[in-house]
Amino acid sequence: MADPDALRARFTRTLAAARGGSADPDPAPYADRLLAHWQEPQRHYHTLTHLTAVLDHVDTLEKYADDPDLVRLAAWFHDAVYLPERSTNEERSARLAERALTEAGLSQQGTAEVARLVRLTVGHDPADDDRNGQVLCDADLAILAAPPSAYAAYTAAVREEYHFVPNDAFRAGRSDVLRHLLALPRLFSTPYGTEHWEATARYNLRSELEMLSTAREPDA
Repeated sequence: MADPDALRARFTRTLAAARGGSADPDPAPYADRLLAHWQEPQRHYHTLTHLTAVLDHVDTLEKYADDPDLVRLAAWFHDAVYLPERSTNEERSARLAERALTEAGLSQQGTAEVARLVRLTVGHDPADDDRNGQVLCDADLAILAAPPSAYAAYTAAVREEYHFVPNDAFRAGRSDVLRHLLALPRLFSTPYGTEHWEATARYNLRSELEMLSTAREPDA
């Protein structure tokens, strides 16, 4: 289970570091607002557990980033706005970051970079020289390389978030997503992600796609 108090402390440290060590304004209210977003009832996968996992993966990959603290702030905001039925979540999350971080005392340059990184998670396709983007995207996609039981829990949680979509439509849409991912020349951009996650992620994606292709509606 994710620990809100531990997450609040992580946000406080990250924001202070990104501001050059400044303790003002108090990070706590901004952390609390973000934590409230991440605990909204429509979330089943995009929860505090996912946020914690992404932050942990950023910690693993931080040596590949140009500014790990800005990447961590982007992780906090990347799914801060999340409504499964809408396609504008990343843009709205980026705008939230721009407003909140400006008010919270982050530099204009730092705020712009966080917002850029949040928008990058629409396609998870960072440029070859975008070290910050590579770390955030790899951290966000690391769930694809989870062990079988964790991967199954992930797919079940995603399906629950899209409970309003009929089974046939969900299988078709999810299959399109999986085929798109499998067609990419690489899923992960950092050396660590390539070495430790790529092969397992592709195995999981192929297995899920095969399962979806053979699934049938239950008998009435």
